[in-house]
Amino acid sequence: MAVKPGYKQTEIGVVPMQWEVKSLTEIAEKIMVGIASAATHAYRVKGVPMFRNQNVKAGKLDDSDLLFIAPEYEITFKNKRLRSGDLLTMRTGYPGVTAIVPPQYDSAQSFTTLITRPNHREVDSSFLCHYINSEIGQRFFTQSQIGGAQKNVNAGTLRMMPVPIPSLSEQRAIATALSDVDELLGALERLIAKKRDLKLAAMQQLLTGQTRLSGFHSEWEVKRLGEICDIAMGRTPARLNKKFWGRGYKWLSIADFQGKVVSESKEEITELAASTMEVIPKGTLLMSFKLSIGRLCFAGCDLYTNEAICSFKNLQASGEFLYYALGRTDFSLYGKQAVKGYTLNKESLKIVEVDLPSLPEQTAIASVLSDMDAELAVLEQRLAKTRVLKQGMMQELLTGRTRLV
Repeated sequence: MAVKPGYKQTEIGVVPMQWEVKSLTEIAEKIMVGIASAATHAYRVKGVPMFRNQNVKAGKLDDSDLLFIAPEYEITFKNKRLRSGDLLTMRTGYPGVTAIVPPQYDSAQSFTTLITRPNHREVDSSFLCHYINSEIGQRFFTQSQIGGAQKNVNAGTLRMMPVPIPSLSEQRAIATALSDVDELLGALERLIAKKRDLKLAAMQQLLTGQTRLSGFHSEWEVKRLGEICDIAMGRTPARLNKKFWGRGYKWLSIADFQGKVVSESKEEITELAASTMEVIPKGTLLMSFKLSIGRLCFAGCDLYTNEAICSFKNLQASGEFLYYALGRTDFSLYGKQAVKGYTLNKESLKIVEVDLPSLPEQTAIASVLSDMDAELAVLEQRLAKTRVLKQGMMQELLTGRTRLV
């Protein structure tokens, strides 16, 4: 394929003619591995911070689970001390994921992570970190991983990583643009976390009657599931009969429980198989009661389920309220111990107890929680779209396909 004017073909693909491509070792003052030997006797409640692989997230360090080592032990590794602007790269787990060392952790240490100290006369730390974490950068690690079940990347491999090098001013402009998107992503993630916490608090208050919605004062009752609905079990048609399996009708397994309303399934059954089973109408509340116990969803269409899923029919309560109430239930109080954990059956499900207010109050409580769910869904969709936008920006900016003014 012809390369358009002003661009050239390189080992990492097509880049602008003015850009260079250099190996990481050519643009780094140092590439090394952090402290390589575990010294549990040197761990302290306070001391010199020491980052591990699990602290490295794409673009930033997570210090929520930080280790500390004794200063008298750390001094023997002073040549390994981190500097602000260094990059830490995971060697194992998710090899290649990279974060920048912020100023507050200058002179900290790291345990077995890869450390890259950029030559700041040639490369901007933030630009380099964005590039390494990009799809193009991560492809290098996918192709260069060594080891068996536990893949890893070593310092020698990292040194050979090819990196596109625009001018420093363009690097900084690219890094700023991508960092702005990162800030937006971080703000959305924090807002979503806050909204989730608010929802959990609202559930705790509203589903227990600790907080009552305006206009409701009547006493709550404790009811068993068997008193307020009919419980029906799903079934799996004979696997060996090929006439039962194929396009036709949705047939859910627990793995299909993705979201509050489920309309898609990995497998479908034929009309012949469906004729031997009882259909579950759209809108019915479903719950898993084996293995992954207590997963809940509503049928998004008429469908069928396997034998690990039950449906609640002829409900004498709000299905929406029950969705939230059962989501907080400790089913281990009702189950029997089995080889793969505890399990429930139809009889034990019937005696599961639920605190129920009047039907109007159930509906009002469910409406509040559903509105909170809807708000969270909008924010999560926005977060997902912003992540896709960032990936597109990285692909364009880090290869020079789109140039910033």
